[in-house]
Amino acid sequence: MIEINIDSEYIKLDQLLKLADAVSTGGHAKFLILEGLVKVNGEVEMRRGRKLKSQDVVEVEGQKIKVV
Repeated sequence: MIEINIDSEYIKLDQLLKLADAVSTGGHAKFLILEGLVKVNGEVEMRRGRKLKSQDVVEVEGQKIKVV
């Protein structure tokens, strides 16, 4: 599991995917999210602007990313 530290109250889902190198571009992030291939805390998330806070876990392509 990758842990990503954030300095603000939240980070948007598409930004987190780029920061964690799970995607190479914002367009790729948008595609994965809109295709229902991204889960947040075990549930499919279709909003790329979803605000993630500390302890949220994102799963994409078999990779887990935790916000800390």
